[in-house]
Amino acid sequence: METEQQQLESINATSSQGMLALEGVETTNLPKLPPAAEPESQWQQVSRQTAHFLEQLPEYLGKFFNDYKQPLTTLSLILAAIITLKVVLAILDAINDIPILSPTFELIGIGYATWFTFRYLIKASTRQELSIKIQLLKNEIVGEEISNPLS
Repeated sequence: METEQQQLESINATSSQGMLALEGVETTNLPKLPPAAEPESQWQQVSRQTAHFLEQLPEYLGKFFNDYKQPLTTLSLILAAIITLKVVLAILDAINDIPILSPTFELIGIGYATWFTFRYLIKASTRQELSIKIQLLKNEIVGEEISNPLS
């Protein structure tokens, strides 16, 4: 009991000096740590992390774009198509609000649909001619070469 009490007293005596040392151990030859740096304030930590993020941002964006190039391109095309459709519909709605143009365009549409029906859809020979024209247009868009059956 007495030895335990003596050890506790020696520990308490050394801890009151700001250092904890074991009895019988010489501490003069041990390396000493440099004094601790002052802790960073929260503002300094946030600004350091923000600066690091902004330094790495071009690399992050470049890697992200390279990894997801195809989906990003597809998404961009879909968004462009939606925006274009909305603009076209807004223009058509604006034109439709003009009193004399709406019935005029309806008459032009009815006249063209009637002409198209009489020109291409009534006879079998003209339907075949229309089918060949559609096939040629499709091949021209795709880029395939075929001989022209009309010539």
